[in-house]
Amino acid sequence: MPLRLSSVRHRWAFTLIVTNIALGVVLLVLVSAGDVRTLRDFLRVFAFTVPFANLTSILAMLFVNTVAERLARRRHSVVPFAILSIFVIVPVGCLLAQGLQAVFNVWVCQHFWSQYLHTIKVSVPLALVFGLGALAYASLQTRLEVAELRLRNKELAEERTRKLAAETRLRSLESWIHPHFLFNTLNSISALIATNPALAEQIVSRLATLLRASLDSSGHSLIPLRQELAMVESYADIERVRFGDKLRGTIDVPAELQEIKVPPMSVQSLVENAVKHGITPQPNGGEFLVSVRPADNSIRIEIRDSGPGFDLTSMRAGHGLDKLVQRLDALFGDRARLNAFRRDGYSVVEM
Repeated sequence: MPLRLSSVRHRWAFTLIVTNIALGVVLLVLVSAGDVRTLRDFLRVFAFTVPFANLTSILAMLFVNTVAERLARRRHSVVPFAILSIFVIVPVGCLLAQGLQAVFNVWVCQHFWSQYLHTIKVSVPLALVFGLGALAYASLQTRLEVAELRLRNKELAEERTRKLAAETRLRSLESWIHPHFLFNTLNSISALIATNPALAEQIVSRLATLLRASLDSSGHSLIPLRQELAMVESYADIERVRFGDKLRGTIDVPAELQEIKVPPMSVQSLVENAVKHGITPQPNGGEFLVSVRPADNSIRIEIRDSGPGFDLTSMRAGHGLDKLVQRLDALFGDRARLNAFRRDGYSVVEM
């Protein structure tokens, strides 16, 4: 995985910070031991040690970091390589730093090599302690980042799975509802062809209009209410051809609510239920009313009919309204519901 720029900067900053913390510890030890007694001695030691520590760290970042990442990608242990690198890079870094100081007369040493060996004896143990500590910290941080990335990917995968399952369930329910109405209408047409061909032709024309609107909404979980109401009107026209004046209906929807989104065939299913079970069984027919109103940050859709009404709890599994309840649950969860009750002598189904 390629390193991000911010990650590279973070590693450089972390390494230099750890290096200078180690340098501060060394200076505190020297002060506590009495090796540094005056401010001048302190500044001299500080000026001497800062190039050693930081030059060694820069060499380590340029060489060790690249090789260590390759070993980690190949799942090899980095610790032996880190220890070996300390024993190589620290002497090289100390030699370069001491040589540069001698060249630029920053520090004059009469015994160059003896001072160099003394520096190595102090620097290598400190580099082992702080270097391996930094390596352990970086390893834990990397593992934590990998664990967080895996957890995030797992959560995203689970969320995608839930959405796909819900969409699959919704498509399955919709595919059941469309043929349900189609088969009922085709049976009616079949019965009318022999006795009243002209009436059968009218129903075919209305059915074509309805199917065209239905196909336009296929593939969408939600459609504008105006499009759904067009299907309701086509359905009502089909049923009026069959039942004449016995079926009366009204749609009362404010213009500002025409664009709200509803599940396809949802209002149509409620109207179909009202016509089939509430109105047509009555000798004199009846009427239905579709009304839509806003209510407490939600939309209330009511289908009222003059039938005897029914109880949703007694609705059998697989019934059209049972399928509608499942669709609402798949789309909205507990933010949508279906209620059935009596009011002012009418049967009301509320979505």
